[in-house]
Amino acid sequence: MAMNTVYATTEPARAEIDALEGPVVIEFGTAWCGHCQAAQALLATAFAGYQRVRHIKIEDGRGRRLGRSFGVKLWPTLVFLSHGKEVARLVRPTDADMINRALAQIDAVP
Repeated sequence: MAMNTVYATTEPARAEIDALEGPVVIEFGTAWCGHCQAAQALLATAFAGYQRVRHIKIEDGRGRRLGRSFGVKLWPTLVFLSHGKEVARLVRPTDADMINRALAQIDAVP
């Protein structure tokens, strides 16, 4: 699967996220966030080596329950899941290597 480039404005229910199979990264942020924009090139570099990892971009903000259920306070926040369970988390990543390390953790889990 390729990296997702568009933030979804409709968020799935937490139960849907918890039921996901395989490796998944949820990215919380917004299109207008400078930190989120800066992270996109890093994410593209990191995701190039992890084709089986599903990437879900969720537009976050006031009143958004999914982000609150994950305790998101800063953007972008990347939550790395394996079979619906959080394995790693990065907040405002600054290099592709940190993203690669977290991706390797979820991609290695059967």
